[in-house]
Amino acid sequence: MPKYQAPLKDMKFLLYDVLEIGAYSNLPRFADAPRDVIDAVLDGGATFASEVLQPINAIGDKQGCKRNPDGSVTTPKGFREAYQRMSDDGWMAISADPQFGGQGLPRVVAFPFLEMCSSANMAFSMYPGLTRGAAEAIQHGGSEGQKKTYLPNMVSGKWSGTMNLTEPQCGTDLGLIRTKAVPQPDGSYKITGQKIWISGGEQDLAENIIQLVLARIEGGPEGIKGISLFIVPKFLVNADGSLGARNAFQCGGLEEKMGIHGNATCVMNYEGATGYLVGEAHKGMRTMFVMMNEARLGVGLQGLSQAEVAFQNAADFARERLQGRSITGAKSPDKPADPIIVHPDVRRMLMDMKAFIEGGRAFAYWTALQGDLEVVSPDPHVREKAEDRMALLTPVIKAFLTDRGFKSASEALQLHGGTGYTREQGVEQFVRDARIALIYEGTNGIQALDLVGRKLAANGGRAVFSFFSDLEDFVSSNDENEKLKPYVDGVTTATAQLKDGTMWLMQNGMSNFDNAGASSHDYLQLFGLTALALMWAKMAKAALERQGNGDRFYDDKLATARYYFERVLPDATSHLAKVKAGAAPVMALSADAF
Repeated sequence: MPKYQAPLKDMKFLLYDVLEIGAYSNLPRFADAPRDVIDAVLDGGATFASEVLQPINAIGDKQGCKRNPDGSVTTPKGFREAYQRMSDDGWMAISADPQFGGQGLPRVVAFPFLEMCSSANMAFSMYPGLTRGAAEAIQHGGSEGQKKTYLPNMVSGKWSGTMNLTEPQCGTDLGLIRTKAVPQPDGSYKITGQKIWISGGEQDLAENIIQLVLARIEGGPEGIKGISLFIVPKFLVNADGSLGARNAFQCGGLEEKMGIHGNATCVMNYEGATGYLVGEAHKGMRTMFVMMNEARLGVGLQGLSQAEVAFQNAADFARERLQGRSITGAKSPDKPADPIIVHPDVRRMLMDMKAFIEGGRAFAYWTALQGDLEVVSPDPHVREKAEDRMALLTPVIKAFLTDRGFKSASEALQLHGGTGYTREQGVEQFVRDARIALIYEGTNGIQALDLVGRKLAANGGRAVFSFFSDLEDFVSSNDENEKLKPYVDGVTTATAQLKDGTMWLMQNGMSNFDNAGASSHDYLQLFGLTALALMWAKMAKAALERQGNGDRFYDDKLATARYYFERVLPDATSHLAKVKAGAAPVMALSADAF
């Protein structure tokens, strides 16, 4: 059976040595997060993930969720108890606002815990993850009364939350939504329609489920501009905060899925359910995007987390599995064969995974830090830059980390050989679970189009040019460090390639939109590889400063950094070539030729 152990040393190295979050201790939230507090969160979170969540991961996959005749849903064995413990112990409230019962710690401190939970049990972690996103949306766009009514119980986990976007006739194109909202004399609305693929839409974990539902107010504008957002609770909430009548909606069925079996993916039927408008009428997408962007960062973390747990089990297997002899001579002559980790191609797979995971983790945490600075920095220039980085990097985090995360999980299965393809070993679950992350919360193709079509041009390209400055500033401030030269040179080369691809898109994407569409996937991959180059250079610098103290961790970190620059980053060259090939070879065939 698979196992999971949180990579605490790497997480703490990033927080303390690379991101140096202690330097922000004079800022709100960070002031309440000294090192001993952060250590307690990470150490306790690691125990919770490995001892509570990981043991029920395979159970959830095997049992799945069950819809009962009355429309209720039963989650797998152990899920309710784990959820209750998560709520009781305050794990859902780590970075939530203290005015609603949260602990108020920085988001970057919560990210390692979120990663741990997803590595240990991705299907389970979706329930609190979606609740957190729904609470953020209500806090951003809801009225003071709505915040007071819903947020304390959502922050604690007593109530859960969801997002209801997709319908049978529309997924990405939300302008096609048919769910309608009819105004009522008391200011509420009656919501009628069907939503599909609603994660956690019905379950037995929380006493109330707060559905955030996109709908069109009767008579409202057509298209995306006519969509409004509504709070539709499973149980109506009385004036004193107690639960009232059951609302008029139910789970009409559960999807039979490839993976994440422990999460209830529901068809939700709304039949004149009572809903409450969030924010302005016809402006629902503004608030929903708060939740969607939060979810996209979380999904990127899911890709990383499945890569991590798959890697851990692959590395263990490679050290233990005896097959054949090393091509340079027996390494374990006292055994009937050598462990497969002696073979270069096995090492290649492990190093590919390790280089991606550790670089991707740094990228995700660094981006989470920008989200904190956007909120708490007193400097408007810092806040603006952090906001730009968050907007620019969110599609990259989502798509790049899930693309590479799935590839890593698949490589881990490949390394296991035939036993990896069987359920007994457990690694095939990581592949199945990881696959959805490339699809939901906006497919990776949509993320690439968002990056190229919206984020590059936003504010006259301010965000991307600011990111170029991040890259160039690192190079200029470290170009005299001889020990760091291989990494600085790699960042220099990657920066030039990313600039080249960006300029090509700016010049050719507007003249022919198909150029932007055809090149978007490869441009996002180029962007992700460049971002990880910066992260690996930052980690190499921190490791060099600590090398020689007798801890092999820093030597291993530098060896992995060299692998990234010499074996992974060269892929950027081919992605740039594909970007500049444009739309002609992609669109050459007529539709009926396929």
